[in-house]
Amino acid sequence: MSRRATTSITITILCMLAAMVLLGAGCGGTTTAAETTMEVPQLQSGPISGLLEDGIWVYLGIPYAAPPVDELRWREPQPVEPWEDVLACEEFGPACPQSDDDWTGMMDIGDMDEDCLYLNVWTPAKSPDERLPVMVWIHGGAFRSGAGSLPIYDGRNLAGKGVIVVTFNYRLGPLGLMAHPLLSVESPNGVSGNYGLLDQVAALEWVQDNIGAFGGDPGKVTVFGESAGGMSILDLMASPLAEGLFDRAIVESGPMLDLGLPINPFPTLEEAEKTGEEIAKKLGCDEEEDELAALREVAPEDLIAASSGDNQFFSPINLSPNVDGYLLEENPSEVFAAGRQHAVPLLTGINANEGTIFLPDITLNQYQLLGNYLYGEHAVEVESLFPAVTDIEVKSSMESLVTQMGFGASARFTAECMDEAGVPAYLYLFNRSPQDPRTQGLGVFHGLEIMYVFGNLDKVALEGVSETDYALSEAMMEYWTAFARSGDPNASGVPVQWPAYTADAAAYLELGEVIAPGSNLFQDAYELVKKLNGL
Repeated sequence: MSRRATTSITITILCMLAAMVLLGAGCGGTTTAAETTMEVPQLQSGPISGLLEDGIWVYLGIPYAAPPVDELRWREPQPVEPWEDVLACEEFGPACPQSDDDWTGMMDIGDMDEDCLYLNVWTPAKSPDERLPVMVWIHGGAFRSGAGSLPIYDGRNLAGKGVIVVTFNYRLGPLGLMAHPLLSVESPNGVSGNYGLLDQVAALEWVQDNIGAFGGDPGKVTVFGESAGGMSILDLMASPLAEGLFDRAIVESGPMLDLGLPINPFPTLEEAEKTGEEIAKKLGCDEEEDELAALREVAPEDLIAASSGDNQFFSPINLSPNVDGYLLEENPSEVFAAGRQHAVPLLTGINANEGTIFLPDITLNQYQLLGNYLYGEHAVEVESLFPAVTDIEVKSSMESLVTQMGFGASARFTAECMDEAGVPAYLYLFNRSPQDPRTQGLGVFHGLEIMYVFGNLDKVALEGVSETDYALSEAMMEYWTAFARSGDPNASGVPVQWPAYTADAAAYLELGEVIAPGSNLFQDAYELVKKLNGL
């Protein structure tokens, strides 16, 4: 269901109410209308209106590309059709189609529709001339779930720190990642798959073209994301298509899964195309005279069901980006190792117990078989670092393996690659969990830091949130926004100076009940991963 351009109601009443609130705050002076109003932003595609909430202008559901439906399914994102009347952007656009499984069932994703390429903007700017730094969030969800509209990603509190926050949707699952030989043939670039990443590129191009209308500086754009969002950022840092679209990068728990935990190696285009052929065969579309036309008529939920085979071990990723020679010319880990990634400052890190939410219940024998499968001749070395001699010990050992080799080593590797390329990098370990009895067995689990980064502790139904958590959230927002301003997380408002990562000192900052620097994060695991990969 495409959004229609509509003539918005006047925003004069909102401006008057905002002025009354500011005057009532009692700062000893007066506030002019010019200080509380924002012109109707004029985008390249047309004018829009939004809402003023607690001093932050909010614009929701802005179309950044044409609806990827019908003939545009499985094509590169196309320009949005321009409009003339003011488009009221006061509600989120629908999320991209996704399954209601264990990974999405815990969140209210809201309405879903294949017409889903919308973004959202929170800006504290009072005029387009302010040129504030911009932070563009790429959501996680294993490339198969999530949306920029989730309450935990609400950008109001972060925008209150003097930055513009942008969130957006990108195509997921088979609609965002399915390759097929016939799709490659019809593509002007001879490739297929990677549509979700191409959406991300389109959203960043939109920011370059339009963020000035919201008071943003297109020369100070920071991409930040978690999990699959962080993995996407590493892909973008390795992609020639994303060059010049962002100036800094923040990767939260976004591993390169071909390094220390090789459960989802990057497929080649040919391998991804074979997977697409298998999906088409499951649906019976391969027997149709026009196979692509038949595939484009399949309902999204049926496509998702046909592509949702059993996950490999403890990975939630069914389909992933492929090395197509166009968006990704090489495996990103190879790009980083060679120092060919985009030279933008990097802030990266992990949570202390990344592995807990991914672990299946397996026996000691299965753990050993898994080690042999993943690490071959090096399995004994891995098992000696993460030993288990009984079934009961397996879970703890696996959690440490996933956290240290899968996530920690990847974060250190990318930080080290930036240092070797002469680009600043900063590493962190997030180590704080509210005292909620329902999550104590999970520790500092994957994704927990997000509510601290966005200052949205009150939007998550966790018990035991204390003043320590609010203070940590405040500190993290200061670090993240300082980095967005200058490429350095250190500023006058931060509690502790954050040392840059260098290969020699291997410094990092622990973000927990106490904020303090450390060094050589998970050193033994990192040395083993380097050995396994010849680094």
